[in-house]
Amino acid sequence: MRLALLEDDPTMRESIFTWLTEAGHDLHVHVNARDFMRIASRESFDLYLLDSRLPDISGQEVLQWLRAERGDPTPVVFVTARSAEEDVVAALRGGADDYIVKPVRRAELVARIEAVLRRVRPEPASAVIEVGCYRFDLATKTAYMDGEAVAMTEKEFELAAFMFRNIGRLLSRGHLLESVWGRNPAVATRTIDTHISRVRGKLELRPERGFRLAPTYNYGYRLEYVDGVDSVTAADAVTSS
Repeated sequence: MRLALLEDDPTMRESIFTWLTEAGHDLHVHVNARDFMRIASRESFDLYLLDSRLPDISGQEVLQWLRAERGDPTPVVFVTARSAEEDVVAALRGGADDYIVKPVRRAELVARIEAVLRRVRPEPASAVIEVGCYRFDLATKTAYMDGEAVAMTEKEFELAAFMFRNIGRLLSRGHLLESVWGRNPAVATRTIDTHISRVRGKLELRPERGFRLAPTYNYGYRLEYVDGVDSVTAADAVTSS
């Protein structure tokens, strides 16, 4: 998963970075709140990790900005030394999904993050994603439309499967690039636009089929249901065969 950490303590940053990357997550680290907010306004993540005590803006203010001003539903986990009950309550009532008091224990941190991610974005029960007339076999990397196999490259398939697994989410180009090509790939972000165009064409993602793969200027893309065509929720999109 793609995570963002806001932490000004260098020792804590290094520890969390090591723990979470070794657990298989891609962690983007930020030292001050203003830089974090600048990045969060143009990039999407699967989860935010926030400290409360920061030199410029408090973690609680960052949380309020994410929820109230940005309307960002991305899960937030506080990792902080503030242990007073009123601090915990304020964070949770303000929209935080969990609250961890320092000193942080490695296994507990990883387990809590994974628990939050399971609640908001459950993993598929099988290696098959089925949505409407589309079926993606993750084991063979084969896409089907109306029961017929669709000729796709490996990257086109991975991009399409990722979009269908995240129906309704606005995903930044950077997020898509890392999820399909890996962290710091030697490819330009315009590669995403090219592959999105190919996926849209090969899968005929248009309103009459019940889907729209829509761009957001200077940000990324969202695969969404077209109103009145399909009322299935994003949570129902991933089913077992």
